[in-house]
Amino acid sequence: MRILVIGSGAREHAIVWKLRQSPRAEAIYCAPGNAGILQIAQPVDAPVGGDFSAIIDWARRNRIDLAVIGPEDPLAAGIVDRFEAAGIRAFGPSAAAAQLEASKAFAKEIMAAAGIPTAEYREFDSGELQAALDYVDQVGAPIVVKADGLAAGKGVTVARTISEAKQAVRENLEGGRFGAASRTIVIEECLVGEEASVFGFTDGKTVLMTESAQDHKPVFDDDEGPNTGGIGAYSPAPVMTPELMRQTEERVLKPAVEEMARNGTPYRGVLYAGLIVTEDGVKVIEFNCRLGDPECQVILPRLKNDLVDLMLACIDGRLDQVNLEWRDEAAVCVVMASGGYPGAYEKGKVITGLEAISPDGRAVVFHAGTATKGGAVVTNGGRVLGVTTVDRPLERAIRNAYAALGKIRFDGAHYRTDIGQKALRRLGRA
Repeated sequence: MRILVIGSGAREHAIVWKLRQSPRAEAIYCAPGNAGILQIAQPVDAPVGGDFSAIIDWARRNRIDLAVIGPEDPLAAGIVDRFEAAGIRAFGPSAAAAQLEASKAFAKEIMAAAGIPTAEYREFDSGELQAALDYVDQVGAPIVVKADGLAAGKGVTVARTISEAKQAVRENLEGGRFGAASRTIVIEECLVGEEASVFGFTDGKTVLMTESAQDHKPVFDDDEGPNTGGIGAYSPAPVMTPELMRQTEERVLKPAVEEMARNGTPYRGVLYAGLIVTEDGVKVIEFNCRLGDPECQVILPRLKNDLVDLMLACIDGRLDQVNLEWRDEAAVCVVMASGGYPGAYEKGKVITGLEAISPDGRAVVFHAGTATKGGAVVTNGGRVLGVTTVDRPLERAIRNAYAALGKIRFDGAHYRTDIGQKALRRLGRA
């Protein structure tokens, strides 16, 4: 098969890396890709933006059999609908189904209709500023304020005080902080507990749940500092016991897919459930309509199945014929970021040492924000590289990840030194 992957981050690098292992993958292309992806996939001379006409035309000319969509923005804008209308199979939800991520209010309505456990909430639009402020006074702090639409991961404020919450409300509804994404907000209770992530592959009827993972959002050790898009991850997450995994499948993923079908917005692709483990069991923080990042970098290396076969089963409605199989080892990903991230940072720093990581070994480096300049690989984003290892036990996977990371250098590189320690503490092995 001739496969096109859309995206340019470490998630897409992990997807391309896994797809290449399939004997069905005749050729793999990536648009726009990055320095690492384009070492193992062919470049595409067509832009992805706009109304997608250019990339659709390119896919037709190049006889693409399968398009795999990585990021949320093109999914929400209907790229899967466009590929399907052109007669090209595409992995990912339709624009209507992608509202589960693109609209926090829509996701909450689906959860409420399906009886999925989540935080208590109210939604407000731009004409209800005073009502939103009054609601903050009524509920008190801590409280969470979310822009309804896509905001590049920056639309959530966990307010520790009422004044902080009111400021976030005003910035969204009055100041239009995130443009159209701020026209509606969701204000919800602040849940307390340990977070984890689980994915469900689905064809709109059957749901196959993945192993668990845990992301690390804060930029500094011990969960200090501002939140990032994800600065490291490991899988499996010990906090997700067999009973909690059963709860997630039966009370979260299956009801969500069933409700989407009842709602007239059937969901096909992969559904990400961002969870928090509370005293009352798992509750949903958010749904995403794609493989997460960096969770994708620890889930796919543990997956034994052929990813091409799995994606085609989701598209063709025969997922009930598939069983997911997993390596029984742990996977750890440590993200190397640009100095200053998630704030301002410089680009163009030369990266050295990548050649010291053998692609045939137990470590793999997934590129996130990289480019090539004058024959060198340079930094080109906030999150630059994801260094991933798979091994047993978890302690060895952690040691190997940091040993591999130690061979790589670029000016100002920053990374957390405690990825996986939360799991070891839970296991009593810290």
